[in-house]
Amino acid sequence: MTQATIHEAKTHLSRLIQKALAGEDVVIAKGGKPVVRLVPIEPPAAPVRKLGGWKGKFWMADDFDAELEDFRDYMPDEAKLAKRPSGAKRKK
Repeated sequence: MTQATIHEAKTHLSRLIQKALAGEDVVIAKGGKPVVRLVPIEPPAAPVRKLGGWKGKFWMADDFDAELEDFRDYMPDEAKLAKRPSGAKRKK
């Protein structure tokens, strides 16, 4: 364990940080009494993702992607789309 005064810590902060990163205990003292411990920050753990984790937790209707009657007037006519040559752009 390394113990340093506040003045020593200000003077040699980089060295104390390197010791803390290496796993050594670094304590900063004031008036001979320990007041602060210098420790490295651990990176947050990545969330564990599991395939199929949402299975059975939500419901989707069988006709989810079926055409809606209310919006039929706004949908493009399939016959017009079939006649358009490939690569042709629609007029705005």
